[in-house]
Amino acid sequence: MKKHGMINRDIAASLAEFGHTDHLVIADCGLPVPNGVRCIDLSYELGKPSFIDILDAVLADFQQEAAFIAKEIEQANPVIETKIKDRVTVSYMTHEELKQLSKDAKLIIRTGEASPYANIVLRSGVIF
Repeated sequence: MKKHGMINRDIAASLAEFGHTDHLVIADCGLPVPNGVRCIDLSYELGKPSFIDILDAVLADFQQEAAFIAKEIEQANPVIETKIKDRVTVSYMTHEELKQLSKDAKLIIRTGEASPYANIVLRSGVIF
């Protein structure tokens, strides 16, 4: 049994399959999941688990080289935006562009987050 890091077996196995430039989405409970994209749904009640809790857990076990969020978050959800920017350097795109980018994701992790635009696309980096 794993002692440290991501212990969710589905997420841990999926992260092990990521290569350089693959996309991982961490989503609120409202982001549409495109057909054909694997989704691990962690939601169990509105707001739980939170987007930030899952982002922190993933970042502890995932090498990302870029992060993309919707620019609409600046006005609609500045608290979550600040928390994201405290953790990663972000590039902004429209929410529609983010939804289009999510169609190419290798995995979407759906949280129970119920606040606007609490979504991020992480591009996988390399550890060397």
